[in-house]
Amino acid sequence: MKVIHLISGGDSGGAKTHVLSLLTELNKSITADLVCFLSGPFSQEAQAMGIPLTVFDGSFADSVHRVREMVKNGDYDLIHCHGSRANLIGSIIRRSCGLPVISTVHSDYRLDYMGRPGAAMTYGRVNAWALHRLDYRVCVSDEMRRTLINRGFRPNRLFAIYNGIDFSLSPAKTDRAAYFADIGCPFPTDAVIAGIAARLDPVKDVGTLIRGFARAADQCPGLRLMIAGDGMERETLKALAGTLGVAEKVFFAGWVKDMPRFYGALDINTLTSLSETFPYAITEGARAHLPTVSSAVGGVPMLVRQGETGLLFEPGDAAALGEALTALASDGELRKRMGQAIYEKGAAEFSTETTCRTQLEIYDTILKRETLRRNHQKDGVVICGAYGHGNAGDEAILEAIVGEMRSIDRNMPITVLSRRPGETMRLRGVDAIYRFNYPGFRRAMRGAKLYVNGGGSLIQNVTSRRSLRYYLYTIRSAKHLGCKVIMYGCGIGPVTGDADIAKARKVINGNVDVITLREPDSLEELRRFGIDAPEIILASDPAMNLPAAEDWEVDAFLRAHGMAPEGQYICFALRRWPDFDQHAPDIARAARHAHDALGLTPVFLSINHLEDIRASEQVAEYLEGTPYFIISSALGSAMTIGLMERMRAVVSMRLHGLIFAAGQGVPLVGISYDPKVRAFLKYIGQEPCMELKEASADRLIACIDDAVRRYGDKNARMQAAEQLRKTETHNVEAAAKLLA
Repeated sequence: MKVIHLISGGDSGGAKTHVLSLLTELNKSITADLVCFLSGPFSQEAQAMGIPLTVFDGSFADSVHRVREMVKNGDYDLIHCHGSRANLIGSIIRRSCGLPVISTVHSDYRLDYMGRPGAAMTYGRVNAWALHRLDYRVCVSDEMRRTLINRGFRPNRLFAIYNGIDFSLSPAKTDRAAYFADIGCPFPTDAVIAGIAARLDPVKDVGTLIRGFARAADQCPGLRLMIAGDGMERETLKALAGTLGVAEKVFFAGWVKDMPRFYGALDINTLTSLSETFPYAITEGARAHLPTVSSAVGGVPMLVRQGETGLLFEPGDAAALGEALTALASDGELRKRMGQAIYEKGAAEFSTETTCRTQLEIYDTILKRETLRRNHQKDGVVICGAYGHGNAGDEAILEAIVGEMRSIDRNMPITVLSRRPGETMRLRGVDAIYRFNYPGFRRAMRGAKLYVNGGGSLIQNVTSRRSLRYYLYTIRSAKHLGCKVIMYGCGIGPVTGDADIAKARKVINGNVDVITLREPDSLEELRRFGIDAPEIILASDPAMNLPAAEDWEVDAFLRAHGMAPEGQYICFALRRWPDFDQHAPDIARAARHAHDALGLTPVFLSINHLEDIRASEQVAEYLEGTPYFIISSALGSAMTIGLMERMRAVVSMRLHGLIFAAGQGVPLVGISYDPKVRAFLKYIGQEPCMELKEASADRLIACIDDAVRRYGDKNARMQAAEQLRKTETHNVEAAAKLLA
């Protein structure tokens, strides 16, 4: 493989480090040539490192012409751009060269010229235009990839990569006395030194660091702050330190050339940026075994794990930053433990070797896609289900299916049919098409290798006959357009009426390759329909293997909603349904019993945030002074599962309320409004379950008492959950065979 990299040559900071370290590593496996459009320190360093280098130090038009000629004569496979000038040249020569052109997005291009409105209006706009014209973009962090998706870039043409450094060069602890003497730093050598290496520009928000440091310095007199870097805000920041009375405790070191020595002099690494991709300041601090306090931006939380490798705070929150600095400054053992943990995680996941492997994988994926496209061969997956309707259960199914397709091939192109395609692209990071855009989804099927119908109960006509006909039409269309077809982790029925049953039998028998089911009752339905041509596999719901949010995230959510993380709660996941009104007082009486007799505070959680809130509010009206909480906002699956995990019992009408809780081993009480609810609870051997019409207060109270008693048998509960998770893997195994 032969790749030509284009860069202006005036770059510094993270982009410079990324390109030079990446090309050094890439040239061990492939040919990676570098073209700079400016001679200077960047090109000199590249040459000294042995990177194949060409400098076109002329006018813009001359550079375009010379790059085009070099590409035409160089037998290259790819053009890889870095920065605005290179992006513009790549966009100009793209068609004439006939090669795929990619760009690495090292930072948020809308913030690159922050504080310089003239440059933002010119260079910034030109760069944005050029980025949109290129074939593929490589984003330095998943967060930057999400940012570009929000701005209209197609997810299937975006990749994520993380900056890596050489962890074999772990620096020794710096001789502080000698170092402080060299840079003129007046700090005592026994001080606790927090530090930051950053441009002194608004986007780095060093002002918040100084404000947070001032708070911590009040509690920890021996704490000091060293700032490496320069920029337009230097004098403003010095004045701020003076105003806050910490000028003698803050040292501005200016530009620092010997970064290992700088990090070796610190005890705590910090980052306060308003926006980042994945900054080298984090990995360099990790290499120096430094616990890190950072704003939770970009890909930083991938390395800085709350309470494990460092401490996170929301951008601009000086109070939280101050608390974090105080905690680390006052506890040497905590600093040591977190410093070792971040080093181990960084060395394992964010080395130059890892970055290089990821980049080579991206190159291979792009070349494979381009070859398949030229040869009119199929690639990737189209997924169809009840997505984009605001239902957390359906969205969890989609999240699980996308994750499982990524486990087969993490760069697989995925397209989803959705009621709200823009929302689906933002949430899931995949391409999406409006579900009734028939020409659009037929085009997607024409290029895809596999069509995934599911999960959920799509083959039913109780809610709508049109819905059944729609899903049968998409199944038939996918097979007609050359896709393999799988019905994935689904429930079947109920389907009523001989005509609809006959239609389902004909379409499924004639067009589906494999059906994986989430419970045995659906198998009985298939047999009743006379469906026997596809391979049928018993699995479980795809959402069963979704992870919970981390404890610190759940704690923060609970506090934000006025709930104590250590509190004892019972969850109610309800929905509006015929006759619900007459049972609302009974549910409220059971909730009061849970509080008064069992010490559990009722929490009403909306699985469908667009529909369920009214049911929760209706029950709450009857609580008569009993404390409760209603969570009505839209929640991601991880947070929903994390909240379920904190419950002593879950009373749910919503199937995925039961599934989320079952996956965490939480005792269940099911109120069935649909056969799928009873079928799931029967499958997992979990009782009690009652029909909505049977949901009297006395019966609910007895069931809740029983569920809470079962809470103590954690081993049995977790064994059952683990078995469900193992069974769920049959879904992805079946899909992988069809994609092979």
